Amino acid sequence: MRVAILTISTSRAADGGADESGDGLEQFALGLGGEIAARELIGDDAALISQRLRHFSDVERCALVLTTGGTGVAPYDVTPEATRAVIERDVPGIAEAMREASRAHTKHWLLSRGVAGIRGETLIVNFPGNPRSIAQTTAAIADALPHALALIAGAPSEHR
Repeated sequence: MRVAILTISTSRAADGGADESGDGLEQFALGLGGEIAARELIGDDAALISQRLRHFSDVERCALVLTTGGTGVAPYDVTPEATRAVIERDVPGIAEAMREASRAHTKHWLLSRGVAGIRGETLIVNFPGNPRSIAQTTAAIADALPHALALIAGAPSEHR
């Protein structure tokens, strides 16, 4: 399974700072048996985010694209809008489970606006930018992702 990781942070893109959240997502993807096809760090630019999501889905043919950053309520947090612009179908339960997992760890859990959805045969999931939140939120969805990815790829289902 090919996986792309996209870290969205204008400050880190400018100063080349450490990408701890991206590191956490890479470890998560490898733990799922994924092969890292791409890993990028870009600024908070909706058009650029959408362009990279389309590229990873349509050109690189990644089964899974994980983003981190830009999911809050600040004016520059545009990752959910950029993601909605490219997905064809929402998968709201993933984002809901991630928010619920954060609830026990921060009083600001309800401010996360990350989304999850499908473009073609690619599942795109927005994660918060805080490195501590990566372990919390990945644990909440890890068991469901292999089944979701298999179904998105066209695996037979007993419910069809």
